[in-house]
Amino acid sequence: MKLSKLTFTTLCAGLFLNTYALAQSTGSGGEFTILNQTDNNVVVGFYTNDGDGWSSNWLSEALTPGQSDNAAFNAETGSCDQLLQVGWLGEDDSEVLDEPISIDICEASNVHLADNEIYFD
Repeated sequence: MKLSKLTFTTLCAGLFLNTYALAQSTGSGGEFTILNQTDNNVVVGFYTNDGDGWSSNWLSEALTPGQSDNAAFNAETGSCDQLLQVGWLGEDDSEVLDEPISIDICEASNVHLADNEIYFD
């Protein structure tokens, strides 16, 4: 399985902007859906980093193609800009991590995990 290398850009925002953006988010209250839209790849890990280090795995179960899971940020304050990293099931049953990408959790309602592409809307 060959995974694409995705680049990322990190943006900084002040506390006021973050609070305003969370209130205005399309992902209501920091909620979003993770969708596995690949043909044959299984998602086994979903991690975020707001600059304080990587989170634990958000997924309680693997997502096979066509499956989705809901997630929500619980903190009342925090950065809208996060890094996101996806772990895929490798051929030897290990976790293969994709390159981190930038995501604006205040704008994301859906995180699409497609073959060779990860994007949000």
